[in-house]
Amino acid sequence: MTDAQRTAASLAPYIQHTAIDTGLTRDDIVAHCEEAARYGFNAAMIPASWAGLAAEVLKGTGIAVASALDFPTVGVMTSEGKAAEARAIVAAGGEQIDMGVQVGWLRSGMEKEFRDDIAGVVAAGVPVKVMLELPLLSADERERAVELAMDAGAAYLKNASSGAVEVANPESIGYLAARVRDGVKVKASGGIKTLEQARALLDAGASLLGTSSGVAIVSGGEGTGSY
Repeated sequence: MTDAQRTAASLAPYIQHTAIDTGLTRDDIVAHCEEAARYGFNAAMIPASWAGLAAEVLKGTGIAVASALDFPTVGVMTSEGKAAEARAIVAAGGEQIDMGVQVGWLRSGMEKEFRDDIAGVVAAGVPVKVMLELPLLSADERERAVELAMDAGAAYLKNASSGAVEVANPESIGYLAARVRDGVKVKASGGIKTLEQARALLDAGASLLGTSSGVAIVSGGEGTGSY
């Protein structure tokens, strides 16, 4: 698809509309989900504590309920806690999960523990998107992270958890797209605020874009969101 064909509005199905800020109210979540439905975004990404409400608001719209765990501070939860949280998200109506990984375990050579941590979330039974935090890893660690995440059953590989770690860029997305196995996809995340960025990331191989600037992007403007 050319840039001319990939108009601002046509990008909505690729965008996971994100609101993970502290202190979100019930009204905020309802408005966010209604916005996701109005613009036809791929999913509403909301805090786990609001998954049940999001599922109610989005019922029948075709917009997925997505949530995140071990985020925004990544790698601080126990594996048992992550697995339990994943089950709770699914029970509440969550349909997708983005998860932080144990970067420190990988860098310590604890590859089995790193893989099993991801597998415990995958066992909840919904697609899992794994935030690999590529800028924090050496070249060899990146290769191992990609392989271990796919071995654990990841449905998507992500370059990073947020713009604080890495602003999503074609190089990182291309790196992941060149390595995914059949059936595994790539999600770009971190500081995506413009139509030009979104187009470049999709061209590089992303299937989904995680951003809190989705409305600005599909309206042809520039976002100011934190994710």
